[in-house]
Amino acid sequence: MSELADIDADVVVCRACPRLVSWREQVARDKVARFSDQTYWGRPVPGFGDPAARVFIVGLAPAAHGGNRTGRIFTGDRSGDFLYASMFRCGLANQPTSVAPDDGLELHGAYVAAVNRCAPPGNKPTPDERDRCLPYLEREIAALGELRSIVALGAFAWDGILRALAAMGHATPRPRPRFGHGAEATVGPYRLLGCFHPSQQNTFTGRLTPEMLDQVLRAALT
Repeated sequence: MSELADIDADVVVCRACPRLVSWREQVARDKVARFSDQTYWGRPVPGFGDPAARVFIVGLAPAAHGGNRTGRIFTGDRSGDFLYASMFRCGLANQPTSVAPDDGLELHGAYVAAVNRCAPPGNKPTPDERDRCLPYLEREIAALGELRSIVALGAFAWDGILRALAAMGHATPRPRPRFGHGAEATVGPYRLLGCFHPSQQNTFTGRLTPEMLDQVLRAALT
């Protein structure tokens, strides 16, 4: 527990990427109209969940008006609504919604984070920004002593997880596993599973359905 708290403390004060620092703070200052009465978090967003997690769910980065506003990953945006509803159905969360850090949400057997901890312009971190952030992911994986499965929400997360595991000494299988919805790979002691990201672009078009996400999360639990 203390290891994760130490990681969180390091994450929230990080200023390693000038472009991301400028963007996250600009978004927090120049608020959109629907959240104009709220105080934005405007800092890097730490991971969240159960220290005894067997399943680690990893996204791309906090949403500008989601995690960057609320201070909790996948909280206060449509992607989070979709993800946590599925986690609730699969027994990984005590409620299907995530609107604010004090809303009572608890995760059971699961931990959630992102490859990049700051909201990036256009949801596109650069390779250098990804690499500066990966040590936090490495530290979280190491701190989650019961971890067995890692779910990558999207190709960016899939690539970041493979890089983090390689840095930890877990060699990437050859040929290099390719991302796809439902893709699986064994890397060191971990089972890596791919899932389309629960972005509105995917969920509104039916590319990712609730049933598809449930299926991946249930597979991660087996």
